[in-house]
Amino acid sequence: MDFNITEYIRFMSLAIVPFFFAITVHELSHGVAAYMLGDDTAKRLGRLTLNPFAHIDIVGLLFLLITQLFGWAKPVPVNFSRIRNNKYGMAIVAAAGPVSNIAVALASALLLQAILVVPIHADTMLARVAMPIAIMLKLSVQINVALAIFNLIPILPLDGGRILTNFLPFEKAYKFSQTERYGFIIIILLFLTGIFDKTVLPVIRYLTAFLL
Repeated sequence: MDFNITEYIRFMSLAIVPFFFAITVHELSHGVAAYMLGDDTAKRLGRLTLNPFAHIDIVGLLFLLITQLFGWAKPVPVNFSRIRNNKYGMAIVAAAGPVSNIAVALASALLLQAILVVPIHADTMLARVAMPIAIMLKLSVQINVALAIFNLIPILPLDGGRILTNFLPFEKAYKFSQTERYGFIIIILLFLTGIFDKTVLPVIRYLTAFLL
């Protein structure tokens, strides 16, 4: 299939806003969860904000431009030694990001349905405004679901890896933490070998279809 630069630019112009919002809410939720549990590191570094430019990671943004679905932001710094809930603190902070994305996906799906049930006549100003909003809401569902499920993969430094680490016995958790240095390589291999397409992508598609 030939690459259509016009369609690509049109798609990305609609996807960029829900993407920025998704990663911003994701990282902000990590920071807020950590702050509520006693760690103010993110707040002191100015990361408790809805300003997307405080969270953008250039490589993660480029990944979105290539895949048109996946990307990431700069991780919010968390000092887990300051977390009050020593038993489940890491899991709570890690889970806050994916949970927030599922919440945004659900809200986007509900707003989309609200727009679709309203009778709108074609070739009107309302139709010209409602159409791109509807597309952005649909993309918001897809992007937020993808971001949530992707981050729940039990590989460090993803949130799923943090959650798994929290529940492993100390020695196993320590050994597992040593794999973080290879995390990005493992993730790339999941994409290149097709394992991601056979395991994670079906879950993303199912949940997205359910919400839409």
